[in-house]
Amino acid sequence: MLEALSLPFLQRVLLAGLLASVACGIIGAYVVAKRIASLSGGLAHAAFGGVGLGYLVGVSPMLGAAGFGLVAALVVGIADRRMGSGLDALITMVWSVGMALGVVFVALAPGYAPDLMSYLFGSLLFVPWDYVAIVALLDVAILAAVFAFHPLFEAVCFDEEFAEAAGIPTERIFLGLLALAALAIVTLLRVVGVVLALALLTIPAAAARRFVESLRAMMWLAVGICAACTVGGLLLSYGLSEQLAISMPPGPLIVLLAGAVYVASGVATRARRV
Repeated sequence: MLEALSLPFLQRVLLAGLLASVACGIIGAYVVAKRIASLSGGLAHAAFGGVGLGYLVGVSPMLGAAGFGLVAALVVGIADRRMGSGLDALITMVWSVGMALGVVFVALAPGYAPDLMSYLFGSLLFVPWDYVAIVALLDVAILAAVFAFHPLFEAVCFDEEFAEAAGIPTERIFLGLLALAALAIVTLLRVVGVVLALALLTIPAAAARRFVESLRAMMWLAVGICAACTVGGLLLSYGLSEQLAISMPPGPLIVLLAGAVYVASGVATRARRV
């Protein structure tokens, strides 16, 4: 199975998956620490509206998803700050309306969208080089923001009341964090798709949290777990497709491996306490 890594197309796919793992692990650590998985789930599904808009206006669906996701992040983030109740209903609305708009935009777009399902469930084996380039650019933007504002993000994640008392603009920092989550989700669209993006964003970080204390260590361990699951899912997909003569998508296998790692981390943590 390892000889498959010498194939040029698989090397491109592997690079795309590893680049997405960087954004996934780093931002996933913030998402888990701040406990905003439900908000991030709404952003993941809202991003599909941007995919449909991209098809409609003739731009890259990835760029459409990024723009749509950023707008949804601002809407949900401001509502989270200003609404005393009913936030769950708003998240559900953003979640469902984003998906519905995506379907409507695709229906209105001229021609046929041949790779639409890849944005829903992932299609890592068929990613083009321009996708790899976009993911690399998003990684650079995310890493630059994290290096510049990590102490502020960390303060808001762990003790927002103290951060606000210390003069930190917590609302703007929180909105920036949601914007980064939206961009991280965009990097995962062709890896596991809209439906499974939230799982890959949160599961590796949740598993990493069981072994480390600091947020920085959690980030890099989550990147490693995500990268290992991505490589393992790709190799499993290739091997099963060769052995069983079927088309086995790697996205679900990547998420299943991440789930197995999370279960194993729980078992290891309990065994260590005994």
